[in-house]
Order: sequence, then C-alpha cells, then structure tokens
Amino acid sequence: MSSQKIQSEARKFALQNAVLFNGKANEKAVVGKVFAALKKEGVTPAQIISIVSQVVTQVNSISAADQLAELTTLAPELLQKEKKEKDFSLPPLPFAEKGHVVTRFPPEPNGYLHIGHAKAAIIDSEYARIYDGKFILRFDDTNPENALLEFYDAQKEDLRWLGIQWDSEYHTSDHLQTHYKLAEQLISQRDAYICKCTPEVIREGRFHAKTCTCREELTGPVGLDLWKEMLASREANRILRLRGEMNSENTAMRDPTLFRVIDTKHPLTGDTYHVWPTYDFAGAVEDSISGVTHPFRTKEYELRDQVYFRILSFLNLRAPHLMEFSRLSIEGMPVSKRKIKPLIEQGLVSGFDDVRLPTLRGLKRRGIVPEAIKQFVLQQGFSKVESVVDFSLVESVNRKYLDPLVKRYYFVPDPVQLIVENAQKKTVKLHLHPDATMGDRTIHTASTFFIPRQDVQKMKVGDVFRLKGLYNVRITKIGDTVHGSYEGEELIAETAKIQWTTDDCIELTVFVPGLIFKGESFNPDSLHEIQGYAEKAVAGVPSGEIVQFERVGFVRLETQRTKLVGFFAHK
Repeated sequence: MSSQKIQSEARKFALQNAVLFNGKANEKAVVGKVFAALKKEGVTPAQIISIVSQVVTQVNSISAADQLAELTTLAPELLQKEKKEKDFSLPPLPFAEKGHVVTRFPPEPNGYLHIGHAKAAIIDSEYARIYDGKFILRFDDTNPENALLEFYDAQKEDLRWLGIQWDSEYHTSDHLQTHYKLAEQLISQRDAYICKCTPEVIREGRFHAKTCTCREELTGPVGLDLWKEMLASREANRILRLRGEMNSENTAMRDPTLFRVIDTKHPLTGDTYHVWPTYDFAGAVEDSISGVTHPFRTKEYELRDQVYFRILSFLNLRAPHLMEFSRLSIEGMPVSKRKIKPLIEQGLVSGFDDVRLPTLRGLKRRGIVPEAIKQFVLQQGFSKVESVVDFSLVESVNRKYLDPLVKRYYFVPDPVQLIVENAQKKTVKLHLHPDATMGDRTIHTASTFFIPRQDVQKMKVGDVFRLKGLYNVRITKIGDTVHGSYEGEELIAETAKIQWTTDDCIELTVFVPGLIFKGESFNPDSLHEIQGYAEKAVAGVPSGEIVQFERVGFVRLETQRTKLVGFFAHK
C-alpha cells in the first residue's frame, strides 16, 4: 500500500483526535484508527507507525482553530462523536447449543402477573429465541388452595400483552399420575418415607436436626402400603418426606416434604386428586421430564437447589442446568401477593389493575407500554445481586418509546379564567406532534380562555406571556379572573409559553399515582387527583389511548361509564 494513502488516513484521524482532546492528538489512538480503517487492504502496524508519528507531530504543531478548520474541510463526518448504543443483550448461556435450548415460565395461577414475573418470562422467552429453541408455558398448579380458574386465562392475556409467545403450554396437574409413580419409586428405594408426625413435631425436628422415627420405619414396603392408603383416603393425616440430610447446615435438606394431602377442589381436576406434590418435587420433576435445559428461578430458591438435584439423582432423571437471578424489586411498589392482597381486601386500592401497583395490568392502565418493560428488564441485566430500583428508571425508558409516537394536546390543571381584551376571533390549526404527519386539530378562539393557576401565581400586572401556538398577552389585572390585552403574534424571547383552553373545553380528572408504600406502611397519600380542563379535541380520543399533555406529562385516557378520566404516567 502506498505511504500516501496511509498518510491521508492518518491526517484525518489525527485531526479528529486533536479536535476531541484539546488540540493534542494521541499517537497510539491514531494508529489504532488507521489500522482499523486499512487492515482489510493488508496493511501492517509496522507500515503505519512511523507515518502516523510524523503526521501527529505535524497536526499537534498547528493551532486548535486550524485543526478544526482543516478537519471541517477534509472530513466533516468525523466531527460527530460516535454514539454507541448500549448493549443490553443477555449473556451467553452455559452449555447451550443452537436449536437445543428449552426454557419454561412456570407461574402459579393464583393472581395477576407483575413486573417481577415479567422479568422471568422475558428472560426465559428471550433465551429460547436467541438459541432457536423452545419456550414452554407451564402452570404450576399443585396447590388447589391457591389456584383459581380465572387466572389461567388472565395470565396468558398478560403475557400476550407483554409480547411473549410460547411454543407449548400445559399444567403440572396434567402429570399427577406420573408424579405418583415417581413417588412410589422413591419409597421403594427407601429414599422417601411417610411421616405421621404433627407439623409442630416436624418443625422442631428440623430446627434441632433431630431425625424423625418415621424415617426408618415407614419406608419400603410398609411405606408403600401407607402411601396407597394416603391416595385412597382424604382423611389421611400424613405427608411424604425425602430422606435428605437431617444434620445438614442447609436446613432445606432436612427431610423436606414432597407430597401432602389438600382436600380442596382443584379448578381443573375437581375432586379427582387430594394428594399434591410440593414445589420442590414438582419443579424438579417437571423441568426434567419436559425437556427443559435451562430452568431459571429467583435467587431466593438458591438453598433449595440441593433438594432439586437430590430428587433428580434419586430418580435417575436428567438434571437440567439450573440458573438463578435476582428478583426485580421497585422502591415503594410491592410485588408480593402477601402485601398486595390485603390492600385489595381492605379497599385501599381498586383492584389488581390499580395504577399504583406493579402488576402488568396496573402498569398498562397507568400508561407503561410493554416494549418499555422489556427494555427495562434487559437493562437491569442478568445478575444474582439483589437490588431495589427506582420507578423513575421504568419511566425513563417508557418516555423514549412514547415521545415520538403519541399525540399532544393542551390540558389546564386547576384552571383560572383569562379574558383577553381586544382579542381577535381566530381559527388556528395546531400540530398534534412536532412530526407534522401525525395531523392537526382545529381550535376556534374568542376572548375567553383558561390557563393554569400555577402560572398565574407567578405573574404580575404588566407581565407578557404567550398563549402557546397563538399570540402574546399582557396582564392588566389579576383577581379571581385574569384580564389581559392582545400583544401581537411575534415571538418574544424568554417569554413564558403557557398551555390553554377556550371555554369550549371538557372537564377532566387526572389521577396521579405515587409510591403505595413508605417503608413497610401503606401510604394513604399515594393517589391524588388533578382537576382541570382539556381542549375539546381530547373528547374524541379513544379510551385506552396515551397522550401527552404539554407541560404536564404523559396521560392514559380511559372512559368510565360516560366520563373520561386520565391516569398520569410520568413527565
């Protein structure tokens, strides 16, 4: 390669580096740039270094102004700083083969999904997609006391809204007969035993690492007979326990329960079964027999990993590559049903779709879009480190999605009437968005307007402000009604620009959610209302649409009976 070509490239990159770093180019940085630009043409570092050294010396000898002028002429595109998109992709999966990865999302059908579930479902489905694998939706419905029929479909609706698709779906309760056979295998192998002790005795034994007398006596053939009695009678007051390690430092291994009697009607199987597997047993078995290669669960289950693998080992079943990640916790927004359910029962929130809750239905109603939730989850990364994030991080991502897409209107909170003397009647067309292709709305004005009280409180007689998109007004009198005079249409620098409505407007209540919890206590001030007037065009916005009220924020509109209300998403 000719030295002239190398010199030409070196000159451009030396000038760029000098302009970016106070007039002094860095020789090593320039060498790297030149080599990257010319390596496909067969150039070697040895050919570059001496030429770059001479060029950098020359560039550093001229003034910063001359450096900028020459770069502007020579390569103006290099004046733009490179903006690198942050990589929020998931890390590679260990022991993963393209086309052979199987993941699953296993919700318990006992409530509506929340943003914590969203993290799990997104990670599970993303990995299956990345590796051209299979994603299974499995309802872990082995506790009929909690499972409700309505939540099977409700959770699928929530996942579809989130944009998640699955390749197959089933219920753990579909495989109960298989679970029973595997339980009998454990009993026959003396790896599990029937326990007749009371819950109090079992709890004491686990706490003090004391072996239960049932452990040796009620296993093998004797245990099998008792197991069959347990399956036959709803009155059997007994459980099936794993022969773990009663002296283990890991208390989860101290003979955990595998099956128990629950005499409650199941939403799918009715009264057919009354002996149900615990999460320890069902989770391990289902992951193995359904072909899952990489099951994910939250870090809180980490101590139970030993139980998971011990069960599979005793049963000689394939062990998947189990992985954990941290729970997704948001400051002041509980994801635990233990905290959410009492709020609903006590009437402190309107339901699982209350806009203060982190349920997917609450977030949707608030105006958080599924694309933002997915991006937010990926930004948090795949980590075991527990952390509590601020909801403003969700808002920040959501804002980026909404800003280029939603229409803009005027809403006047806490309105004050404005009379503009000598005002001309006008018909104005205002853009619905800076992108003019999104259309306009037409407003007819006279002399009566409404403007925000918050702005009025900052004004004094003689001040000039601008009715946004219309004309200037000079304040002549401030009272219950503000009076002003028309002051022309030419833009005046540093003049306040205020949103407004005419008297042809609609009343609108906007509900503004805050943190529902302060510490561990319910925050009674977590929802407040803004009363105001919206321009008439807002009445034609479909229920469920998100708009931006200029100088107020993003608001999702909803028709309740015949009345339109708004739910504030964020600024």
